[in-house]
Amino acid sequence: MAKKNKAPATPVSVDIVSDIVCPWCWLGKVYFDEAVRKSGRKIDVVYRPYMLDADVPQDGADYKTYMAKKFGGGPSDKFKAMREHLEAAAPDAGITFKFSELTVRPHTLRAHRLVKWAQGQGLGPATKTALFKAYFEELRDIGNISVLADIAGRVGMDADLVTDLLATDKDENAVREEILFFRNLGVSGVPTFIYNGQFAITGAQPVSAHLQAIKQAASLPAPEDA
Repeated sequence: MAKKNKAPATPVSVDIVSDIVCPWCWLGKVYFDEAVRKSGRKIDVVYRPYMLDADVPQDGADYKTYMAKKFGGGPSDKFKAMREHLEAAAPDAGITFKFSELTVRPHTLRAHRLVKWAQGQGLGPATKTALFKAYFEELRDIGNISVLADIAGRVGMDADLVTDLLATDKDENAVREEILFFRNLGVSGVPTFIYNGQFAITGAQPVSAHLQAIKQAASLPAPEDA
């Protein structure tokens, strides 16, 4: 008896909603990338913007003053525990957080615009990683046009063109509308990984969680066929 051909697995797409000043988002990206590598599958990834605080001045705020206000005027137990967890997990993930040396809490709209343009050139993953590294490890102001243009040039984009575009309001509304869309979907914390538009996992989940999610997404019928 001839064997029945198995239906092909559903292509796996993942929308990653994150903000570049979110340390959990960098850690979560590293875990996700490792899961993708281990899965052996081709995963279509789209990075989606999110701003943890859209009220930060466009030119940024003093980091220590901002964090003191956010966490009640002093190093709270919650903030201390968060930092300790992140700093403990970072070496195994191959990343570095220099929280005590940060000086600026940037506004991230410009950085999200850069990611949007990078994705159009197939440079989304490299740009996201470069932005995380620039901020948390190199202590650069990723709200600054010159800094963003330099990062763009490093990953293979046209730095001069990026400089010109960032000096305008190109795609500002598109990014804001995208942020609003995902907020209206119920995204209230980042990183959020949305698999095939059908289910999500939130936070810097371990590699095993993403491997399971990839397997689940590949086994589900496509949304239009459900």
